Amino acid sequence: MSKVRTNEFLLSETELLGQIAQGNEQSFKKIYDTYFTKTYKFAFHVLHSKELAEEVVQEVMLWLWQSGDEIIKIRNIESFLKTFAKRRAIDTLRRTAIEKRWKLDLQSGWREEDEGIEQKIILGEARKILQEGIQMLPHQQRIVYQLCHQQELTYEQVAEQLKISKGTVQKHMSLALKFLRAYLRQHADLAVLIILFRLV
Repeated sequence: MSKVRTNEFLLSETELLGQIAQGNEQSFKKIYDTYFTKTYKFAFHVLHSKELAEEVVQEVMLWLWQSGDEIIKIRNIESFLKTFAKRRAIDTLRRTAIEKRWKLDLQSGWREEDEGIEQKIILGEARKILQEGIQMLPHQQRIVYQLCHQQELTYEQVAEQLKISKGTVQKHMSLALKFLRAYLRQHADLAVLIILFRLV
């Protein structure tokens, strides 16, 4: 009897993943609600930081939502999410450790004029990478991000301008920021990341 129930559960998850690949938000929410806490606890065990663990899980879930047909290949979603979260958590540990060393080197080894030149170069590269990420956003998310973050309009002003609800604006902005942060981590080196996370 338990074997039948297990098979039914696996089939249900397989169907949910297929629906997520087609952009079904309700199916994604079911997977999200089922596995967020488990994945968070796993990431926290590695990172010992609530903020970093939540960031890792959000990044994993964002990948799940945006990966399209790739998720259909997943056979054991809990194992997959934990493995993915472990890799991201380890990457985060390495990044934070290197960032600390980089900041110390910056403080002790650079002359002020050298730092100014280097910062200008890094800032230029950072803005280029950020702009590439913005252009990859879905149309509505891109418009909302540009109005809220770059033109500094309030959610209420954007909602009125686009004729949508404030809640929809918040949702688009949240998704845009999550995507951009994940994109930046994948496409920028450490020095650029330090600048970029001040821009998004």
